[in-house]
Amino acid sequence: MIGFSFAIYLVAVLAIGIAAHVRTRNFSDYVLGGRSLGPVTTALSAGASDMSGWLLLGLPGLAYVATAEAGWLALGLLSGTWLNWLLVAPRLRTRSVEANDAMTIPAYFAAAFPQRETALRVISAAAILIFFVFYTSSGLVAAGKLFATVFEIEYSVAVVAGIVAVLSYTMLGGFLAVCWTDVLQGLMMMLALAILPVMAFMNPPSGAVDFSGFEVITDSPGVITIISSLSWGLGYFGQPHILARFKAIRSVDDVAFSRRVAVSWTAFCMMGALGVGIAGRFGIDAVLADPERVFIELTSLVFHPLLAGIVTAAILAAIMSTADSQLLVCSSVLAEDCYRALWFRQASPKVLLRVGRLAVASVAIVAGYLALNPDSSVLGLVSYAWAGFGAAFGPVILLSLYWPRLNANGVLAGIVTGAVVVVVWKQLDGRIFDIYEIVPAFAASMFAAWLVSILTDSDSK
Repeated sequence: MIGFSFAIYLVAVLAIGIAAHVRTRNFSDYVLGGRSLGPVTTALSAGASDMSGWLLLGLPGLAYVATAEAGWLALGLLSGTWLNWLLVAPRLRTRSVEANDAMTIPAYFAAAFPQRETALRVISAAAILIFFVFYTSSGLVAAGKLFATVFEIEYSVAVVAGIVAVLSYTMLGGFLAVCWTDVLQGLMMMLALAILPVMAFMNPPSGAVDFSGFEVITDSPGVITIISSLSWGLGYFGQPHILARFKAIRSVDDVAFSRRVAVSWTAFCMMGALGVGIAGRFGIDAVLADPERVFIELTSLVFHPLLAGIVTAAILAAIMSTADSQLLVCSSVLAEDCYRALWFRQASPKVLLRVGRLAVASVAIVAGYLALNPDSSVLGLVSYAWAGFGAAFGPVILLSLYWPRLNANGVLAGIVTGAVVVVVWKQLDGRIFDIYEIVPAFAASMFAAWLVSILTDSDSK
């Protein structure tokens, strides 16, 4: 029954990929859909590509074991979503067009600061590829756990199945396929997160919800935990797959409506994810060895197998909605910022399209190799990549939109400093080093970009 529901879903997204393939005529269509996305499609695509499998696996798992901490995390992400749409979306849509119609983040920086074009492309592309390999790997870990459970197959085989599922339509239809499937996936995620916690509390699998352990929810996390959880919101300003939606929206005039849709969708899904974790904590008799399986376990206990398959397919939707976006960003960076900008400037749009599709497959294979460890934590992998992007690109994106004195040297300093601090801080632990690495890295990146721009202001003129 569950496998049948999955098969219907996979056929649906493949059909969308084929339809988008017909509309994909050149590299611009493949990367940004011709900048033609409507406000609702943009909002749901941005939300679905943002949340990924961690919304239905990682966040409910955290709520299952530490509900108060999960609540602070959800608040930080909701705040970041709103601020990103408010501060970045309208200006980046306009500035990216002014910057030689830049389709990627490296191309945007290279056009805005031509004095160091090559360096900006190389450093930006390297950071994107490195952190996206980890990010995409998190999605494949989630897909592996899901397929292994549903189809009762080996985890490694399940990871390969996840790769094939995502590649099937991403390589065909590019950005339009990704965004159109995101709408379907976003609605599925919202529906699943609305139904499951309500059904679990109304008809708990163990017979009655035991609130004797309610102190788990009311325990107060420490200051470092609260700051770390809220700071996830900082990551939004530097996520290339989310920023791509801002560049692709049809018009700046559509941004305000898109913002309202996106924030409402995020708030609804966050509450649902927290509800799933709480329902699992008090509705499942056995203690789960892997908390990130709480959504899957609760679904199998509450619903008939056919309905369970439909609801569980929402997890696959969440996984695919982010993995496809990440692969597409890597594809555009490799084709536009490496292949054409650095080696073959006269490459035709058709050649770039082929290179982009080959790049999608290559990155998926590398990420799949890293995902072969079944003990990997989805939330752990996401947190590392999220911090890397947020700290490396967030500060310089904001400064490029709001501070006229930012120069190429400052951008380079900000990207390198943010990335390095994330990597180094991640290796340390104890006391102040327990704080989420995006906090020190974001601050260090902002300071480095500001200071270097001030010190080299005369050199950039």
